[in-house]
Amino acid sequence: MSIELVGLALLMGLVTYPARALPLLAPGIERLPPPVIEYLRLIGPATLAALAALGALFPTDAAGHVEFHVGIEIVAVLACAAVTAWRRNLLLGLVVGVGLVALVRAVPLG
Repeated sequence: MSIELVGLALLMGLVTYPARALPLLAPGIERLPPPVIEYLRLIGPATLAALAALGALFPTDAAGHVEFHVGIEIVAVLACAAVTAWRRNLLLGLVVGVGLVALVRAVPLG
């Protein structure tokens, strides 16, 4: 593990904190129109979905090379999105996605 990752984690925290703390930083936010509140509420999950899809389609190998790849990971991302939309439960969707990848990786091929 590199010490550079600590700085990156701190930078990511500083960048994402305002969006997560918006209700605390902006008193009266509950008076905004409902579509605006819904939009702000969905920024986090949309960002996570985009990062998951990017990481699943363009993985980085140990040497740092990035290439297009379609495998079980993208199937898991799609399953997670489908379960989350169907049950309106992000935790359940994440459990399904992670469980799917773990199950496929645990089964020996040949």
